[in-house]
Amino acid sequence: MERVLLAAVFLTLFSTCAGAGAGAGAALHPDVDFIRTSCRSTRYPALCEHSLTGFAGAVRRNPRQLAQTALAVTIYRARSASTFVGHLMDGARKIRSREAGAVRDCIENVSDSVDRLRRSVAEFGRMGKPGTPSFAWHLSNVQTWVSAALTDETTCLDGFSGTNVDAAMKTAIRRKIVGLAQETSNALALVNRIAARH
Repeated sequence: MERVLLAAVFLTLFSTCAGAGAGAGAALHPDVDFIRTSCRSTRYPALCEHSLTGFAGAVRRNPRQLAQTALAVTIYRARSASTFVGHLMDGARKIRSREAGAVRDCIENVSDSVDRLRRSVAEFGRMGKPGTPSFAWHLSNVQTWVSAALTDETTCLDGFSGTNVDAAMKTAIRRKIVGLAQETSNALALVNRIAARH
């Protein structure tokens, strides 16, 4: 069920985004404005706008759809980060055992992050109507899992702080994971915005 829901979210988002190019003028302006206003509640508003404005037609000024879209975009970025870190390790000719351990731990942390984010998206499908006990319960689960995903990403970064890792590799991994953590933080802020309203 989780895979079906996530696939449906991606299909809706990317098909809407692809079709938005021709009519992306004044017709989408209120939807874009909604995203910009919503992104002000995040820690990284410029990144939020950059990541989500292209999906304005799918979001349609719906806070719940906006948060779900932010999670879907974050999952995509998390999978990309995991692949990137894995390729870095595979491509390194001389990687020390401590470096290899830190990279393996990071890959595992990001994999856990992807899983928690996927669960969060699936949980949105079970929330039901605002004001019901099930809505509050499932929304709380979403908050918990997105927070845990952010912790996983921070743990990945922590693994490189005290190790003697190649500087270029450390910089490349840090850039990718910091970007992911910022996306996750923004998604959590948008989820929390729903909780504050209900």
